[in-house]
Amino acid sequence: MPAFSITPVGTVHNDRTDVQDTDNWGAVRSTITLDERFGETSLVGLEWFSHVEVLFLFDQLPEAEDYREPRPYRGLSALPPVGIFAGRGPRRPNRIGVTCCAIESVGARELTVVGLDAVSGTPVVDLKPVLREFLPTGVEQPAWVGPMMADYFKP
Repeated sequence: MPAFSITPVGTVHNDRTDVQDTDNWGAVRSTITLDERFGETSLVGLEWFSHVEVLFLFDQLPEAEDYREPRPYRGLSALPPVGIFAGRGPRRPNRIGVTCCAIESVGARELTVVGLDAVSGTPVVDLKPVLREFLPTGVEQPAWVGPMMADYFKP
């Protein structure tokens, strides 16, 4: 497959710096500062939305060397092994993350969000407003996921 490159659109700034600290993202306030090349009006209209999808790069962890073997979710041996595309972890192909975040404020080149699970310095690849029409209905997941992720977005 052909390779491609992505130039970040901005950078995350918050109080979280430890990539190993993986829970309690619910109250994390992050400011995304956009690159100057987008000017002062690239966020105009985003203030009309309550949420934004933030696509970012897990750049502070190495990519896994081998994806062929299923592994326990979040490394927890009590959970069933899953393939790389059945998880949301950071050590994945292309190291792309995506999180739906509440919008707190919109400035000229700064967007403040709550609940972004990315550490300070993380490159942002894209921003997309959340549209109700794009949200799925009837989402299903294994019973073990809820208890396992209970602390992930806790304040």
